[in-house]
Formats: sequence, structure tokens, C-alpha cells
Amino acid sequence: MNKAPVKCLILACGNTLREDDGTGPFLAEWAAVRFVTEPAVRVLIRQQWTPDLAAEIAEVDSILFIDCSIESLPGIVRLMPVEPVAAGPGLASHHIGAPELLALSQELYDTLPRKALLLTVGAGSTNLREAFSAEVSAALPEARSFLESTVAQLLAS
Repeated sequence: MNKAPVKCLILACGNTLREDDGTGPFLAEWAAVRFVTEPAVRVLIRQQWTPDLAAEIAEVDSILFIDCSIESLPGIVRLMPVEPVAAGPGLASHHIGAPELLALSQELYDTLPRKALLLTVGAGSTNLREAFSAEVSAALPEARSFLESTVAQLLAS
């Protein structure tokens, strides 16, 4: 049995027990339901991104990474392109970022997705709690809209 080729991989990370850090998994779960009838979309959720994901990335046409951002103001939704960046010395073996994952995929499999994007929502808090901060809760409709329109564009191109 042949699997349908994945045109868009949604790769989210975050810890749902750490307040706003769970934004990535929350949005990815929403996307899994929203695109359930679209075989060209695959959703993967991890607590952290690890080097083994380079194999998944090597097989897709486009990728949308989703994560919270501690560098952005709380509740700010951003969508930006991701370029491969080789990991420097001291790269953690259990967690790497989107640019390093792209570089690893290129190094190991000699391929890159045609398009790579990162969707982030600025985290207000990463305390131990299974709920979002007020800022992130207010930003979720905008983040879902960005996610939906981005996936639609990636599938159409």
C-alpha cells in the first residue's frame, strides 16, 4: 500500500504542562482536526525537536514549524521563513531548533523542503500549569488563522 506524499508537514513542539509552552501542541492538535481529510498534510507533535526528525523533513515538500517564543512579547503571533543553519559546537543531542533540523536534513539526506516556515506565539509564562496566559489565550484565534491560511498556501503552491 502506497502512502500519499506529504506536501505539508506541521511539526510542533512544546510542553503542555508548562503553561504557554503548550501553544505548539495545542495549535498542531487543532490543525490535525482541521486538515483530517487532507492526506497531503501530516502533523507531528513532540515535546522537543530531536535529530531523528531530519528523516521526516527530508521527505516533505514544505514544513511549518510551530512553537512558542520567549523572545517575542506575550501573545505576539509571528510567521517567518526558516533557513538551514548548521549546529555549532555543543549542540544538545536531545533538542535542536528549526534551522538546525533543516541543516541536518540537508547534510544527511541532501535535500531540503521547498518552503520552511516557523509560526510562533510569544509566551507570557512557562510556569507549571496546564492553561495559557491571558495574552496567549487572546492570540489563539489569530494563530489558528495564520496556521490555516499558511497551510492552504503551501498546499496550493
